[in-house]
Amino acid sequence: MMSPAPACRAFFVHIERTESAQKISLHKAQCVKYFFKKGLVEAGCDEAGRGCLAGPVFAAAVILPPNFRHSLLNDSKQLTEEERNKLRPIIEKKALAWAVARVDHDEIDRINILQASFKAMHLAIDQLPLRPELLLIDGNRFAPYFGIVHECIVQGDALYASIAAASILAKTHRDEYMQALHEEYPHYDWKQNKGYGTAQHRRQMSLHGMSPYHRLTFKVDLSVFEDEAKQDLIMSAEEKVQTQIL
Repeated sequence: MMSPAPACRAFFVHIERTESAQKISLHKAQCVKYFFKKGLVEAGCDEAGRGCLAGPVFAAAVILPPNFRHSLLNDSKQLTEEERNKLRPIIEKKALAWAVARVDHDEIDRINILQASFKAMHLAIDQLPLRPELLLIDGNRFAPYFGIVHECIVQGDALYASIAAASILAKTHRDEYMQALHEEYPHYDWKQNKGYGTAQHRRQMSLHGMSPYHRLTFKVDLSVFEDEAKQDLIMSAEEKVQTQIL
């Protein structure tokens, strides 16, 4: 049984840790700003999947109520998958309006990834049931949306709540989509890499070639993996011959 003194110390250590965690959560909540210009209906816009080798680019537009607060809300890249999945239904329930759209890989190849990202944002804005008066765009460029002014904000997903919320919706919806594609082409491991150019993804591309969902205009150097793939095939053939001999 723990003596009173150590038990007391353990209690206060627990209290200090709890308070520290609460301060961290409060600090996160205070890091993002909740409006760019007070009094306007603002929609935050962000994309996900721009740098991927396969799959579509997704974009989201989100209008948050003025009193919306959440301690976890931040740039989706700064959150764990669990945190993003926890926030998604909260954002979708509490937002005044939200929408998600995508532009597929073949359209990306046709008009380029930058224009496809802009188009996905426009499509998301088109679907909003509430018309915003100001668009907050993550990044330094945007194709103007007719009739609505916009502000481009570099790293805006870490600065403004509505952009952070949009980044979370775009990311979680795209991840869900890529997990579905994984069932069709499991060898690329899209449920893990989500189409990004990881070493494992590129290695599988060198083994199996391009899938119908890969972006043909994205140049990828597979030479280092092609040598490995040839060696793997040789070893596999040798093992097969040895098995037949035995």
